Amino acid sequence: QVHPVESGGGLVQAGGSLRLSCAASGRSFSNYAMGWFRQAPGKERDIVAAISRSGRNTFYADSMKGRITISRDNAKSTVYLQMNSLRPEDTAVYYCAADRSYIDNYLATRRVEYDSWGQGTQVTVSS
Repeated sequence: QVHPVESGGGLVQAGGSLRLSCAASGRSFSNYAMGWFRQAPGKERDIVAAISRSGRNTFYADSMKGRITISRDNAKSTVYLQMNSLRPEDTAVYYCAADRSYIDNYLATRRVEYDSWGQGTQVTVSS
């Protein structure tokens, strides 16, 4: 099992950019599909982006599509989320999660599919 640890959150002005990183300790990172979720106060934890084991397939939620890019470096056991043109409504705690996947190109888009979660990193976008 892998254990995700997020970093890179912070305070940014509207229109700015942030790059989140998620380093996953444990074995066989390349066997896991990965995802980024976010949760704003009083709201559900929703998926933002997902990436398959190899990185060949990606998914983006409509709320952030066109402004974010998910990528992974299996040699470094790390997944990234590049966020551009940030808006105040993007303010949330962002979580990284891992899904043990047996299909190379599978994308896990539902929260229940994920086995391991990080503690989250706060992203605050000021207007």
